[in-house]
Amino acid sequence: MEQQSGRGRVVAIVGNPNCGKTTIFNELTGLRQKVGNYAGVTVEKKEGFVRDDRGGELTLVDLPGTYSLFANAPDEQIASDALLGKGGRIRKPDGVVCVVDATSLERGLYLVSQIIDQRYPLLIVLNMADAAERAGIHIDIPRLSTMLGVRVIPTVGSKGVGIPELKEALRSDLRVSPAVRKWQLPDVVREEHEELAGMLVQTTQTDEAVAYHDAAMLLSTPRSLDEFNGRIAPHVLDHVRQDHQRLGGLGYDRHSVFVESRYAWVHSIAERVAAFGPAPRSVTDRIDAVVTHKVWGIVIFLALMMLMFQSIFTWAAVPMHLIGEGFGWLSGLVSHLIPPGDLHDLLVDGAITGVGAVVTFLPQIMLMFFFLGILEDSGYMARAAFIMNRVMGRVGLHGKAFIPLLSSFACAIPGIMATRTIENSRDRLVTMLVAPLMSCSARLPVYSLLIAAFIPSTLVFGFWNLQGIVMISLFLLGVLAALLVATVFKRTILRGESPEFILELPPYRWPSFRSIFIQMWSRAKIFLRSAGTIILAVSIVLWFLSTYPKLNHGTPSEKLSFSAIGRAGHVIEPVIRPLGFDWKVGIGILSSLLQREVFVSTVSTIYNVQVGGDTPHELKIKMQNDRDPVTGLPTFSVLTAIGVLVYYVLAMQCMSTLAVMRRETNGWKWPVIQLVYMNALAYGAAFVVYRVGLLLG
Repeated sequence: MEQQSGRGRVVAIVGNPNCGKTTIFNELTGLRQKVGNYAGVTVEKKEGFVRDDRGGELTLVDLPGTYSLFANAPDEQIASDALLGKGGRIRKPDGVVCVVDATSLERGLYLVSQIIDQRYPLLIVLNMADAAERAGIHIDIPRLSTMLGVRVIPTVGSKGVGIPELKEALRSDLRVSPAVRKWQLPDVVREEHEELAGMLVQTTQTDEAVAYHDAAMLLSTPRSLDEFNGRIAPHVLDHVRQDHQRLGGLGYDRHSVFVESRYAWVHSIAERVAAFGPAPRSVTDRIDAVVTHKVWGIVIFLALMMLMFQSIFTWAAVPMHLIGEGFGWLSGLVSHLIPPGDLHDLLVDGAITGVGAVVTFLPQIMLMFFFLGILEDSGYMARAAFIMNRVMGRVGLHGKAFIPLLSSFACAIPGIMATRTIENSRDRLVTMLVAPLMSCSARLPVYSLLIAAFIPSTLVFGFWNLQGIVMISLFLLGVLAALLVATVFKRTILRGESPEFILELPPYRWPSFRSIFIQMWSRAKIFLRSAGTIILAVSIVLWFLSTYPKLNHGTPSEKLSFSAIGRAGHVIEPVIRPLGFDWKVGIGILSSLLQREVFVSTVSTIYNVQVGGDTPHELKIKMQNDRDPVTGLPTFSVLTAIGVLVYYVLAMQCMSTLAVMRRETNGWKWPVIQLVYMNALAYGAAFVVYRVGLLLG
């Protein structure tokens, strides 16, 4: 099992999706978090740390949201395996904090009852208590605590209400509930269940609590026989099949009898602790009447997207300028300390220029995550999925594809992983294939650089900035391409009917800005770590390749052409010349195959642009003044810039995404198809843009 850096007790935080679990986790841990992946899978793992009452540290693990320990999706399987001590991806926790949505008490208590049966020291967090009060739901918390035998703490995670009490309880008040298996099965089913659990304990040396869970799963879940085949003795499987026949012959629905029996107990508790007063039409209902409207819903969605991309340019301008000035100051300091020579050029023109050109765009990336965080935390994201389902359904995409596709605007990797909530394998595969067409944050530096350099900052209709319009047009191009490609796949090699779309719409709630800022900081660290490692290394390598072998005389362009990278660019130039790209653009495309944002540092290195307060302007001047030595024509024009932008919208230039795709599909067939079709699409689209542009120009 995975060890936890010797940090004492481990407490898992679990709960249903949309219960505010991650907000609670962020409130408890603040910036004391680390993010990685579970061993062997590409599911994000979050850990945070809280001081315990003995001066040590308590490790909190934010498990993926789940409705039950009977997992129906890969993310739910991670949570189930962790609590059952299976899989070895995480050390079995010493205690559990279960977050329950106060407005959906019975659904949350269903999961609580399963955790109680595992005999964990437990603490229940009754979150969104204020929303329950507004809905006319009054919960007798002391009575609920008494009936369950564990402490129940009401919270409003988005406002930090109840967090101090929760921190204190975490240190000393986790206790095992005495309400183990209080729910009652019909006598015949109970006897079969207990007999099978005893057989599992004897034959597999399984813990009794886990054996009861596995026995229930074997008796109730149709797919369980396949999952347990090879893990338990053949005679036990034969016994299970006999149980299936016997219970079926007696008229029992094996699946529903376990669910209904547990819910009967949960319902009896809810009846005694919850009172439902008259509630006026909720704010959520009144907002949804407009936000999910067939016409106004789409208008509001597009307006929010326009606002987001407009703000990326306007609000980020000042911090971007300051970051550029900071790198300019660093460059000047190094130039002052180190005399002219190769070492000076390596540090200033290679390392500082390469990294600085990319880091300058950090404010825009953080703003994008800020807006996405607000949309998700407020509950609007689910409404956007509901609205877009009408559009996606017409091209064969499942409604649940919207959330993975929207996640891909940040990064295609979590977007591809998020497709695990799509039950149909064909629908899931189609979504994975088109997810990288969403313009991720790695493309943002490329878009921002070329738009700032070649698209004038003029107002359209008196209030929309042309640069913002071009930016959102690139994002919409990716969406349109995804819909068209999905249509082709669904009507050819992945033909099939999409199942009905069922989506839970959580109530609107005020976003937790502290939680959003923590997420922004977490993503910023990942971006800066990339800038400090991969981009730094690539920038240094590019400097060497663009400097050696040296040409002792000639213009800067001739010296670059003579270098190793210049020669490589000339080799591929015949392939990309029909797109209007010269060998310098080709170098940028080649260097950014690993990560798209490397294009910025590559072009800055090629044109020897010094980072400063207005790097895009300096780069624009150098690009516009650059001439082809043979024809004398500009090597980089507005048309070329648009062609590059279109190419980057559609091309697959992220090896990490392909690696995740291979893992998710268990082979290289679909990643290769994805690589080929995306790059062919990018090449064809850039060719059309250039040729049509020449005709119109």
